[in-house]
Amino acid sequence: MSAKNWVMFKILIRSLCLSLLLIGATEAKQVPDAELRALLTKTVSESSSFYDRFDAEVWLVDMSGRLKRYIKDPEQRLELLKRVHAEAKHAGLEPELVMSLIHVESAFKRFAISSVGAQGLMQVMPFWKKEIGRPDDNLTTVDTNLRYGCTILKHYIDKENGNLIRALARYNGSLGKIKYPEKVLRFWQTYWFVNHQ
Repeated sequence: MSAKNWVMFKILIRSLCLSLLLIGATEAKQVPDAELRALLTKTVSESSSFYDRFDAEVWLVDMSGRLKRYIKDPEQRLELLKRVHAEAKHAGLEPELVMSLIHVESAFKRFAISSVGAQGLMQVMPFWKKEIGRPDDNLTTVDTNLRYGCTILKHYIDKENGNLIRALARYNGSLGKIKYPEKVLRFWQTYWFVNHQ
Protein backbone atom coordinates (compact mmCIF):
# COMPACT_ATOMS: atom_id res chain seq x y z
CA MET A 1 0.00 0.00 0.00
CA SER A 2 1.43 3.40 -0.95
CA ALA A 3 2.10 6.03 1.71
CA LYS A 4 -0.76 8.18 0.39
CA ASN A 5 -3.21 5.28 0.44
CA TRP A 6 -2.07 4.30 3.95
CA VAL A 7 -2.66 7.84 5.26
CA MET A 8 -6.06 8.00 3.56
CA PHE A 9 -6.92 4.56 5.01
CA LYS A 10 -5.97 5.72 8.52
CA ILE A 11 -8.06 8.89 8.13
CA LEU A 12 -11.04 6.83 6.94
CA ILE A 13 -10.74 4.35 9.84
CA ARG A 14 -10.41 7.22 12.31
CA SER A 15 -13.46 8.92 10.80
CA LEU A 16 -15.51 5.75 11.08
CA CYS A 17 -14.44 5.16 14.68
CA LEU A 18 -15.17 8.74 15.62
CA SER A 19 -18.55 8.54 13.91
CA LEU A 20 -19.51 5.74 16.25
CA LEU A 21 -18.77 8.01 19.21
CA LEU A 22 -21.41 10.43 17.98
CA ILE A 23 -24.30 7.98 18.21
CA GLY A 24 -26.66 9.31 20.81
CA ALA A 25 -24.99 12.72 20.97
CA THR A 26 -27.35 15.63 21.17
CA GLU A 27 -27.57 18.27 18.51
CA ALA A 28 -25.94 21.57 19.44
CA LYS A 29 -26.09 24.86 17.60
CA GLN A 30 -23.07 27.17 17.36
CA VAL A 31 -23.39 29.64 20.20
CA PRO A 32 -20.99 32.18 21.69
CA ASP A 33 -18.36 30.62 23.93
CA ALA A 34 -16.26 32.79 26.26
CA GLU A 35 -13.03 30.91 25.58
CA LEU A 36 -13.49 31.14 21.82
CA ARG A 37 -14.50 34.81 22.11
CA ALA A 38 -11.17 35.59 23.83
CA LEU A 39 -9.22 33.60 21.25
CA LEU A 40 -10.96 35.35 18.34
CA THR A 41 -10.35 38.75 19.92
CA LYS A 42 -6.62 38.03 20.19
CA THR A 43 -6.24 36.38 16.78
CA VAL A 44 -8.26 38.86 14.72
CA SER A 45 -6.26 41.73 16.19
CA GLU A 46 -2.93 40.24 15.03
CA SER A 47 -1.69 40.81 11.68
CA SER A 48 4.80 34.08 5.11
CA SER A 49 3.71 30.78 6.12
CA PHE A 50 6.07 29.19 3.65
CA TYR A 51 9.60 28.60 4.88
CA ASP A 52 11.00 27.18 1.67
CA ARG A 53 10.52 28.72 -1.77
CA PHE A 54 10.53 25.36 -3.54
CA ASP A 55 7.83 23.96 -1.21
CA ALA A 56 5.77 27.09 -1.78
CA GLU A 57 5.98 26.80 -5.54
CA VAL A 58 5.12 23.10 -5.56
CA TRP A 59 2.14 23.57 -3.23
CA LEU A 60 0.81 26.65 -5.03
CA VAL A 61 1.08 25.09 -8.49
CA ASP A 62 -0.56 21.86 -7.33
CA MET A 63 -3.40 23.60 -5.49
CA SER A 64 -3.89 26.15 -8.27
CA GLY A 65 -4.54 23.35 -10.73
CA ARG A 66 -7.14 21.85 -8.39
CA LEU A 67 -8.81 25.22 -7.77
CA LYS A 68 -8.96 26.21 -11.45
CA ARG A 69 -12.50 24.92 -11.99
CA TYR A 70 -13.78 27.23 -9.23
CA ILE A 71 -11.65 30.33 -9.78
CA LYS A 72 -10.67 30.92 -13.41
CA ASP A 73 -8.26 33.83 -12.94
CA PRO A 74 -4.77 32.48 -12.08
CA GLU A 75 -3.77 35.57 -10.07
CA GLN A 76 -6.92 35.38 -7.96
CA ARG A 77 -6.34 31.66 -7.39
CA LEU A 78 -2.75 32.15 -6.24
CA GLU A 79 -3.68 35.08 -4.02
CA LEU A 80 -6.43 33.07 -2.32
CA LEU A 81 -4.15 30.06 -1.92
CA LYS A 82 -1.41 32.16 -0.30
CA ARG A 83 -3.94 33.64 2.11
CA VAL A 84 -5.48 30.27 2.97
CA HIS A 85 -2.04 28.79 3.56
CA ALA A 86 -0.96 31.71 5.76
CA GLU A 87 -4.12 31.75 7.89
CA ALA A 88 -4.27 27.97 8.22
CA LYS A 89 -0.64 27.78 9.34
CA HIS A 90 -1.16 30.77 11.66
CA ALA A 91 -3.99 28.87 13.36
CA GLY A 92 -2.09 25.56 13.38
CA LEU A 93 -4.25 23.85 10.74
CA GLU A 94 -3.49 21.91 7.59
CA PRO A 95 -4.20 24.26 4.65
CA GLU A 96 -5.77 21.39 2.72
CA LEU A 97 -8.33 20.83 5.49
CA VAL A 98 -9.25 24.52 5.27
CA MET A 99 -9.55 24.23 1.48
CA SER A 100 -11.89 21.26 1.97
CA LEU A 101 -14.05 23.17 4.45
CA ILE A 102 -14.26 26.16 2.08
CA HIS A 103 -15.12 23.81 -0.78
CA VAL A 104 -18.08 22.46 1.20
CA GLU A 105 -19.16 25.74 2.82
CA SER A 106 -19.08 28.17 -0.09
CA ALA A 107 -17.58 26.48 -3.17
CA PHE A 108 -15.00 29.30 -3.04
CA LYS A 109 -17.63 32.05 -3.40
CA ARG A 110 -16.38 35.00 -1.38
CA PHE A 111 -19.81 36.64 -1.10
CA ALA A 112 -21.75 33.49 -0.19
CA ILE A 113 -24.43 33.92 2.48
CA SER A 114 -26.21 30.89 3.95
CA SER A 115 -29.88 30.61 4.80
CA VAL A 116 -28.99 31.25 8.47
CA GLY A 117 -26.80 34.27 7.68
CA ALA A 118 -23.28 32.75 7.73
CA GLN A 119 -21.00 34.74 5.45
CA GLY A 120 -18.02 34.42 3.16
CA LEU A 121 -15.66 31.65 2.15
CA MET A 122 -15.74 29.84 5.50
CA GLN A 123 -19.36 30.80 6.29
CA VAL A 124 -18.70 32.60 9.56
CA MET A 125 -21.70 33.63 11.65
CA PRO A 126 -21.89 37.44 12.04
CA PHE A 127 -22.63 37.29 15.79
CA TRP A 128 -18.89 36.70 16.33
CA LYS A 129 -18.13 40.30 15.28
CA LYS A 130 -20.28 41.66 18.11
CA GLU A 131 -19.01 39.02 20.56
CA ILE A 132 -15.41 40.17 20.13
CA GLY A 133 -16.16 43.89 19.87
CA ARG A 134 -15.45 44.30 16.14
CA PRO A 135 -18.88 45.09 14.67
CA ASP A 136 -17.38 46.80 11.60
CA ASP A 137 -15.44 43.76 10.37
CA ASN A 138 -16.52 42.62 6.91
CA LEU A 139 -16.83 38.84 6.79
CA THR A 140 -16.79 38.82 2.99
CA THR A 141 -13.26 40.23 3.05
CA VAL A 142 -11.04 37.22 2.40
CA ASP A 143 -8.43 37.90 5.12
CA THR A 144 -11.04 38.64 7.77
CA ASN A 145 -13.15 35.61 6.90
CA LEU A 146 -10.16 33.27 6.90
CA ARG A 147 -8.85 34.64 10.21
CA TYR A 148 -12.21 34.13 11.93
CA GLY A 149 -12.94 30.78 10.28
CA CYS A 150 -9.51 29.23 10.91
CA THR A 151 -9.50 30.43 14.52
CA ILE A 152 -12.96 28.97 15.14
CA LEU A 153 -12.10 25.65 13.48
CA LYS A 154 -8.84 25.27 15.41
CA HIS A 155 -10.64 26.06 18.67
CA TYR A 156 -13.18 23.32 18.04
CA ILE A 157 -10.47 20.81 17.08
CA ASP A 158 -8.64 21.60 20.32
CA LYS A 159 -11.89 21.49 22.33
CA GLU A 160 -12.63 18.04 20.88
CA ASN A 161 -9.06 16.79 21.49
CA GLY A 162 -8.38 16.36 17.78
CA ASN A 163 -11.66 14.61 16.97
CA LEU A 164 -12.30 16.03 13.50
CA ILE A 165 -15.81 14.61 13.21
CA ARG A 166 -16.97 16.40 16.35
CA ALA A 167 -14.94 19.56 15.64
CA LEU A 168 -16.34 19.91 12.12
CA ALA A 169 -19.86 19.22 13.41
CA ARG A 170 -19.39 21.99 15.99
CA TYR A 171 -18.13 24.32 13.28
CA ASN A 172 -21.25 23.63 11.24
CA GLY A 173 -23.58 23.85 14.25
CA SER A 174 -24.59 20.21 13.79
CA LEU A 175 -22.94 18.41 16.72
CA GLY A 176 -24.42 14.94 16.95
CA LYS A 177 -24.70 14.54 13.19
CA ILE A 178 -22.03 13.24 10.85
CA LYS A 179 -23.20 14.21 7.34
CA TYR A 180 -21.33 17.53 7.25
CA PRO A 181 -18.05 16.31 8.80
CA GLU A 182 -17.98 13.31 6.48
CA LYS A 183 -18.48 15.57 3.47
CA VAL A 184 -15.56 17.83 4.47
CA LEU A 185 -13.33 14.83 5.15
CA ARG A 186 -14.32 13.23 1.85
CA PHE A 187 -13.26 16.39 -0.04
CA TRP A 188 -10.03 16.43 1.96
CA GLN A 189 -9.27 12.78 1.18
CA THR A 190 -10.30 12.73 -2.47
CA TYR A 191 -9.66 16.24 -3.77
CA TRP A 192 -7.35 18.33 -1.57
CA PHE A 193 -5.11 15.74 0.10
CA VAL A 194 -1.36 16.33 -0.21
CA ASN A 195 1.20 13.82 1.00
CA HIS A 196 3.63 15.89 3.13
CA GLN A 197 6.38 13.24 3.19
